[in-house]
Amino acid sequence: MAPIATTLVPETKSNANVGALGRTKDGRPLKIRSYPKFDSLEEERLYRKQHLAAAYRIFAERGFDEGVAGHISVRDPILTDHFYIRFRLDIGHDQPINAAAFAIHSEIHKARPNVHAACRAHSVYGKAFSVFGRELDMITQDSLRFYKNHAVYPQFGGVVLDREEGRRIASHLGDGKAIILQNHGLLTVGETVDAAAFWFLSLDKTCHAQLLCDAVERGSGHQKTYIPDEEARYSYQQVGTPEKGWLAFQPYFDDILAKTNGSFLK
Repeated sequence: MAPIATTLVPETKSNANVGALGRTKDGRPLKIRSYPKFDSLEEERLYRKQHLAAAYRIFAERGFDEGVAGHISVRDPILTDHFYIRFRLDIGHDQPINAAAFAIHSEIHKARPNVHAACRAHSVYGKAFSVFGRELDMITQDSLRFYKNHAVYPQFGGVVLDREEGRRIASHLGDGKAIILQNHGLLTVGETVDAAAFWFLSLDKTCHAQLLCDAVERGSGHQKTYIPDEEARYSYQQVGTPEKGWLAFQPYFDDILAKTNGSFLK
């Protein structure tokens, strides 16, 4: 594919290298995968749709689906004030839109032009941790993906059906990549649907780890060890940049591609 399209993130010292080793048989250094460049915006549109479809299947495999609750969106690269949540309905025309999905996602995409994807789902550990209405502790390397880059929406107003509530959620999210919705669950965003989906997968696991650590601390009296700010800031650049989020999703994409024989690509 010839390079003409948008750059995902600038190549800086913080995100240019991912820490891969290896050489080809003739001695050339191997390069790790990176976000593709496209011959046309139509080609990028197809890529985004396909990765949206993959993300839905990956979430369902992990039990993040719960009835009609939960939704993933991706911005269209041509009509940039449009976004996809489900790009094809198999049950005919004139189908209703999920009001909660529209209320939340439309306001996030409007407030954050740099965000091209958002994920909301009712994952078990995300729901469980959300009842405490608190941010994560920086106690594991994985939690550092969210160092000073996540927020809490400190109220519960029922199912989000009006756009004013969506605006408040977007406002609390600010410039972050994730928000914990009190008594509700998790929401993540990203420059790609791949990154947004991986942040969600990682955030739910991090909530699980936090719940386990909190339980052990209360039950045993042992104190958690917190990661100092200097180390946390440094590690965030290794694990928390948009490029790292995109890359970390690729094994999940490859796995669902193999399991489905690529049926979702059509």
